[in-house]
Amino acid sequence: MTNMPNVNMGIVAVSRDCFPIELSKNRRDRVAAECGKQNIPLTVCDTIIENEHDVMKAIEELGAKEINALVIYLGNFGPEGPLSMLAEQFWGPVMLVGAAEESANDLIGGRGDAFCGMLNASYNMGLRELTPHIPENPVGLPDEIAGLIGEFIPVAKVLLGLWALKIFSFGPRPQDFLACNAPVKPLYDLGVEVMENSELDLLDIFRSAEGHSEIPAIAKDMAQELGAGNNYPDLLNKLAQFELALLKFHEEHLGASQFGVFANKCWPSFEKYFGFVPCFVNSRLAGRGIPVSCEVDIYGALSEYLTVAATDLPATLLDINNTVPDDMIADAKAVVGDYKRNDLFMGFHCGNTPSSCMATFALKHQIIMKRLMEPDGEPNITRGTLDGIIRSGEITMFRLQGTADAKLKSYIAEGEVLNIDPRSHGGIGVIGVKNMGRFYRHVLVGQQFPHHSAIGFKHCGKTLFSVLRMLGIDDAYHPLPADIYYPKENPFG
Repeated sequence: MTNMPNVNMGIVAVSRDCFPIELSKNRRDRVAAECGKQNIPLTVCDTIIENEHDVMKAIEELGAKEINALVIYLGNFGPEGPLSMLAEQFWGPVMLVGAAEESANDLIGGRGDAFCGMLNASYNMGLRELTPHIPENPVGLPDEIAGLIGEFIPVAKVLLGLWALKIFSFGPRPQDFLACNAPVKPLYDLGVEVMENSELDLLDIFRSAEGHSEIPAIAKDMAQELGAGNNYPDLLNKLAQFELALLKFHEEHLGASQFGVFANKCWPSFEKYFGFVPCFVNSRLAGRGIPVSCEVDIYGALSEYLTVAATDLPATLLDINNTVPDDMIADAKAVVGDYKRNDLFMGFHCGNTPSSCMATFALKHQIIMKRLMEPDGEPNITRGTLDGIIRSGEITMFRLQGTADAKLKSYIAEGEVLNIDPRSHGGIGVIGVKNMGRFYRHVLVGQQFPHHSAIGFKHCGKTLFSVLRMLGIDDAYHPLPADIYYPKENPFG
């Protein structure tokens, strides 16, 4: 995947000066050895922190080794002041973990008391208003700590991507899609840059790319990707020109940011001036880690990007679109299993899902847009969607949203795309999420989330929840089991 940060994870051991420093060093080395066994990349910082002078030495060493994510490891009780200073001065995500006692035969000279030290460390982090990642069970044996470091890597990747991200938008949101946009102030609170542009800017960069020497090669690559689904070979040069225009803009306008995504106006005026729908191009950019959200959905683009970083896989943006008919459920009883009707829905969009995430796909016209723009005759300007069935397998639904009062809230739900033919149009799939019905009513509707959801093609709820917690986003919703009520749910059924 391009457009993604590389994580160089480091570990710094800390030691309270009334404990043997060798205890922290030896335990750190055993953690590093376990990371090697589990193929978890980790760079060891030689400096062990006992005091503030050690913090400065460690910071210098971490910079020299180009560490951008850090594990602070309490090999013993640890000095809460210096270790929290390290977290404060470090420039990337930080995880706090500690060493469990290893043997009943070594609980005098070899007892570390990190279980107790973690309490002091957490308190001192709070005094400095720091939010390091603290796992659910932060004190463990070397193999357990190695596993926690492995889980922290995607969390760090999401945060590093977020803090270096720029969102390019083109055009105002379309009529009746006000929910797709929201105040940009919370984006700046997160460290995200925003560059808003007009539809005329988009048309200008498209026209400026006309005749570029790279267009034939891009069109050829499109044809190879589509294979037998290349229903409109005459359209590919236009689509290639548009793809090139977006990629050149992305490259030339990142500025101080490292990564960028798009939130673009895609209808209804787009088609009249560009002569196609942009969905297939959007899907191709999403396939390489540059999501292009539909309908100027800025928070949708952000949500897609965080999902890509969490999974290291392409993601898509889908409408939480329509219910699944009873006869379809009956016909697919073996696949549906113990999902209830209210657990199921169809996720749909015009054709922006990457082909690598599709079971079947072809370049087609967009039926809904044709009804509006070309009600008579053969499709022309409404051609360009990637139509087909989304492949079955794990998914995570995710949305990070700015509210009307400039606050941030989110939801995460894990489920799966079922191997069922939706018998419909667009990029579409039948999705099952346990307890979806109540989640839909009391979170998606009840909390006034928009109709778009970022879809990651892997379960990554644990990673995303950890990210939200580090970002201080307390309103992070998820489906609740049947015996736990949502805050405003009617307890009388």
